[in-house]
This record gives sequence, structure tokens and C-alpha cells, in this order.
Amino acid sequence: MSEHNIEETAPRLVGDNLALDFINTEYGLGPLHREVLSSDQSVVDWLRIVGALPVEPERVPRGLLALARELRASARALVEARRVGRWADPAVVNQVLARGQRPAELRWDASAKDFRIERQAGALDASGLLLPVAEALARLLVDVDPTLVRQCEGHNCTLLFQDITKSHRRRWCSMAVCGNRMKVAAFRTRRHAG
Repeated sequence: MSEHNIEETAPRLVGDNLALDFINTEYGLGPLHREVLSSDQSVVDWLRIVGALPVEPERVPRGLLALARELRASARALVEARRVGRWADPAVVNQVLARGQRPAELRWDASAKDFRIERQAGALDASGLLLPVAEALARLLVDVDPTLVRQCEGHNCTLLFQDITKSHRRRWCSMAVCGNRMKVAAFRTRRHAG
């Protein structure tokens, strides 16, 4: 894969929320459409990049890409439905939440002289690897004001973000990219009008 292709499918981590960054692994319209999740390994790589890989898998589980894309489609539908106060089917998210659980055990850490929770690593299946994303989505849907989940106002930008600014007036996925483009376009419009 060329360096150019890597850049074209690089994750856009602008959502300020793990679930939204996961939804944003597919973005852009028409010829600008990008897909970050292209293989089972790419899903593991994305989880590693965002710090959500529960454990380093002994092997990449088969079917991870298919489940990740199904979870992403469900996540997008759930977020969009909640933003307008409608119901959407949470079956895929619930499947990952139920199947992704790993047994935990309370253990004494002698070096730290304190207790810690240790999850059994084992061979994780696809649901186990995607559990942090499903948990983040559940927290987003339950705990975050839906008016603070927005789509970038940039022309043809499909990225979602959680507005965590103090004033709650964030409009763009990135001020450096979409925000700057919109300000330049507005300046040109004003200049040609005057």
C-alpha cells in the first residue's frame, strides 16, 4: 500500500468520543468516500490507535470486519435516531455487549500493594474486541445530550462529533480543515459581493 493510500484512509479522530470516532471510520461522499475498516486486521489496528484494544489478540478473529461494519451501521442509525427522538433497533449493540464480556477477577497486586481487576485474556472473539466501542456507544446514547452530537457543517463533510466546548457552539469537525475552508469561502463570497 502506498503512503498516499494510507493517508487517504487514515482515521479521522475528531469526534471527541470513541463511539463517534468509530462511526467516522467511514466518511466522505462520492469520490471523497473513505473506508478505514478494510480488513479484520485494520479493525484491530484502529482499536490499537484509539487505545481501545482490550488485549492484544493472539490471533485476529475471523469475521471481525463484518461485525465491525454491522456495529458501525447500527451505531450510526442509533445516534441519528436519538438526535431526532426516534427509536432504532439496538440488537447489534446488545449482541456485542452480551457476547463481548470477559470474566473478571479481583486480584492482589503485591508490587502496588493494592487490589486490581484483571480480565482473563484468552482468545477473544470479534465481540470481545469490539466491546469497548459498544460500551462507549451505550454511554453516548444514555449519558450525552443528543443536541451536542453534531455533524460537521463543512461542505460534503460527513464526520460526527460531540461538542464538548464550553459555549457549545462547535460547528466543524476540525477548525484547521473544514472550519478554515468555510471561512475562506465566506470571505470570497463577501469580497465578490462588495
